[in-house]
Amino acid sequence: MADAHGHEGYDARVPVLMYHAVAAAPNDATRALSVSPEAFAEQMAAIADRGRTPIGTAELAAAWRGGRPLPKRPVLITFDDGYEGVHRHALPVLAKHGFPATLFVSTGWLRGPYDTGGALDTMLDWDQVRELAAAGVEIGGHSHTHPQLDQLDRERLRFELIHCKEIIADQLGTVPASFAYPYGYSDRRVRQAVRETGYAQALAVGNGLARRAQGPYALRRVTVRRSTGPDEFARLVEGRAIARTFVRDRALTKGYAVLRRTRQARVRTRGRVPGAGA
Repeated sequence: MADAHGHEGYDARVPVLMYHAVAAAPNDATRALSVSPEAFAEQMAAIADRGRTPIGTAELAAAWRGGRPLPKRPVLITFDDGYEGVHRHALPVLAKHGFPATLFVSTGWLRGPYDTGGALDTMLDWDQVRELAAAGVEIGGHSHTHPQLDQLDRERLRFELIHCKEIIADQLGTVPASFAYPYGYSDRRVRQAVRETGYAQALAVGNGLARRAQGPYALRRVTVRRSTGPDEFARLVEGRAIARTFVRDRALTKGYAVLRRTRQARVRTRGRVPGAGA
């Protein structure tokens, strides 16, 4: 609820939009979670037309942590992985509207000296990441090789978190404050490791609105994909009918969670933990 000055208070429910690739011709691996450049431009115009106020991830978490009010009708624009179209297509649109955003990069997927060869499509290089940062895009961590973090042993988990953080700090000259879980999955152990590694906040998926009560290491996001039409996007931005919009996603997620728990139980029985996921 907004105060007399239009600021949002503690009970605010904030839509955090999760994008991946912005591409005219994505490959099969990224197609479903991509959006076309035209759709992205229309979606940013819709945010402006609806009087929404985009803010950064660190700004949202700091306001909730410090008890400060949020701006009127806040919304977050976030990108995962680090696809090249974020620079080519999204940045000019963001700049046109003066919108901040957050880019969560998997450092081992970006083109350059740390490339591990696991990327799904054409990725940013570090010069482009620096240009995004210079334009006001917050750069956060998204692990090094994009594994399922809760499937890793302690040593590998810490490597993924720390190596990602150190590479970003080395390349940009600033230590990343925000993190996003690859695949959106985490558990208590992973969240604790993210906190201990020095990240101040972290985003999951959950396909729900972010709330202060979720805590700074489990803030929810809503997925924007190639099939997201104008009406559905309006519902996401306004926080309407989100549960109905993502009912199929939640069913799939629940089924996958059961599969993952079964796999983890088998691993514990064998007395070992697997390495990086797909």
